[in-house]
Amino acid sequence: MRRLIAHLTGVLLLLLPIVAQALPTATPEEVGLSRERLARIAPALSRQIEARSFPGAVAIVARKGRIAYFEAIGQLDPKSATPMSKDAIFRLYSMTKPFTSVAAMMLVEEGRLRLTDPVGMYLPQLGKLEVLTPSTDASGKTTYTTVAAQRPVTVYDLLRHTSGMVYGGFTPNAELKELYAKANVTWSGVTPAEQLESLAKVPLAHQPGTMWEYGLSTDVVGRVIEAVTGSTLSRFLDERLFRPLRMKDTTFHVQGGQVKRLAQPLETDRATGKPITLLDVTAAQKNDAGGAGAAGTALDYARFSQMLANGGKLDGQRLLARTIVRHMTSDHLGDIKPAHQILAPGYGFGLGFAVRRADGLNGAPGSAGEFTWGGAGGTAFWIDPKEQLVAVLMTQAQPGPWQREFKELFRQLVYQAIAE
Repeated sequence: MRRLIAHLTGVLLLLLPIVAQALPTATPEEVGLSRERLARIAPALSRQIEARSFPGAVAIVARKGRIAYFEAIGQLDPKSATPMSKDAIFRLYSMTKPFTSVAAMMLVEEGRLRLTDPVGMYLPQLGKLEVLTPSTDASGKTTYTTVAAQRPVTVYDLLRHTSGMVYGGFTPNAELKELYAKANVTWSGVTPAEQLESLAKVPLAHQPGTMWEYGLSTDVVGRVIEAVTGSTLSRFLDERLFRPLRMKDTTFHVQGGQVKRLAQPLETDRATGKPITLLDVTAAQKNDAGGAGAAGTALDYARFSQMLANGGKLDGQRLLARTIVRHMTSDHLGDIKPAHQILAPGYGFGLGFAVRRADGLNGAPGSAGEFTWGGAGGTAFWIDPKEQLVAVLMTQAQPGPWQREFKELFRQLVYQAIAE
């Protein structure tokens, strides 16, 4: 009998990490969702697979802190026809940004960083930047000059993407696009020092704080975190965020047994027929890209999201103050306009997330105060405090605006499943 008890105790101890990493589960009815309506999600995603949007997906819907829907659909790797698994690992791309933003706010809470601090306090290379300014000559031709920035770029500007630091591939400013290419301003394939050196060589797209333009701002937040802590970004995130939340598969470098669980895209893009090439997260990167470099599972991201939905705590452990989470997930743009349409209609931007300003104002359903973001590789999440809802969709697909097709489809199917 003693041997049996000892054996059962050992089995339970082995299972504890698995249980701890999950979120509580519920039947759909227990959390006010319709089982019948949730069942519409899988066929809809399967149709997207048939249309060659992506080879497979993992979807999670949690309400009131408990998972009511968790499904793996299609294939993990279309080359081997390996079925998709719930513990598949996905390249997160820009869904890395919320991690980095939370890490920065942890330092704010500790008094080691202020949002109003000039970035040059921590990264002297970026202390004195110029701004690219267009003008029109007598013939009507647009010319560009550089002028001094009217004020320094702050940490606050970085977190809300009003710094004037952009993505060379996304910016509508053709002159700046060329300057970024010449200076090799990028987030991958460069060391932290090389990245900062190249950024210091190019002008800002806008005067700080005057325009929202998505770009390398969060990568620079990562460099600030490294300067303040003396640690690499990946190590800081692992110690302060991933391990405390038991996000065991979230990493900047997929290694060992994780590699076989890494989801792969289709070989070619359905629209162009060209090969699809995504970030090789199995190779060590030259820098920990706080804006795009992480990979992880749907369940890991659901745990992170639930922590935010709970106001900064999970499993009895507080990572951020409720007041700080509220500050992060409030709109910080006001009348500031976006430079391009990456920010969806009806949304402002907080400190790491797009924030829905009101019910309506967008063709996709949602609630005022909902906060969200996605990744270029085909991932998306949102948190709706009003509906006590967390939703995560993971795929691997050709980057591009076309992904809104399946991301919005998933969103509308989640909202139509709310029964009470």
